[in-house]
Amino acid sequence: MNILKVNGVDLAYDSFGNENDEAIILISGLGTQMIRWTIPFCRILAARGFRVIRFDNRDAGCSLHFSHYKSLDFEALATAIMSGQRPDIPYTLDDMSNDAVGLLDALSIDQAHFVGRSMGGMIAQIAASEYPERVLSLTSIMSSSGNPTLPQTPPDVMALMTKPAPNPFEDQAGFLAHSISFAKRIAGTGYPFEENAYRALILEEVQRAYDPGSVGRQIAAIAVSGDRRPRLGTIKVPALVIHGIDDPLFDPACGEDTASAIPGAELMLVKGMGHDLPHQLYKVIADSIEQTARRNRHVLPE
Repeated sequence: MNILKVNGVDLAYDSFGNENDEAIILISGLGTQMIRWTIPFCRILAARGFRVIRFDNRDAGCSLHFSHYKSLDFEALATAIMSGQRPDIPYTLDDMSNDAVGLLDALSIDQAHFVGRSMGGMIAQIAASEYPERVLSLTSIMSSSGNPTLPQTPPDVMALMTKPAPNPFEDQAGFLAHSISFAKRIAGTGYPFEENAYRALILEEVQRAYDPGSVGRQIAAIAVSGDRRPRLGTIKVPALVIHGIDDPLFDPACGEDTASAIPGAELMLVKGMGHDLPHQLYKVIADSIEQTARRNRHVLPE
């Protein structure tokens, strides 16, 4: 792992493959760390002739945390958004998108293929719309367009996601039970839930960094992002939207809406996939990312 200062923020990253190959940058989801892009998955992509870069978003993992920021009042946040005011939050998804592009600058990489999952898909969407000269292709996985009319997350899923977890250093068993309960709820039905592997991943994340307040700050960044469809309509690079049919966090309609908003985007609905990326799907997901990356840029009419 390495750390680079980007936009005044320390970002932790690592990479796989030949540094002279075209780059793929993998962007993580809400409250999760770069290790969710597992080493086997990164190696599968690298073996296809890419330099694969994964990194911790700001406020996650070994990157800079905004723990010094005052506690967020979500009721006040919602009121400000509804009244069209600018809420007082530490950063936005645009800032996080700038981080990803800034990391490319720090690594002297002119262009890359952007791949994001969940919140990371939103960040990748923004990068593709705001930095068309830097993004070679876009793959948005288990994400959404921000369209306010889309189906909402079921209340029980939202409750599991937002319920405070026990402190892992005081009650490790309780923390793991809480985390695994949520993971099982959002997993797909097509693949076995491998509890031992997930337990090891969660403990590794805790050992890397533990900051229960970061999820709320990233939720705030998502909340103020708004409807991205006007931005998605400006994207001209090859784009792929991957979504699990069983996803309970973001209904498949969210993936369908994202794909319909991006000109020329391909939609890949995956049977048995939830809001997770089981290892049985690594190859098919990597194949699809590669195919999108290899597509010739399509020229849209003026």
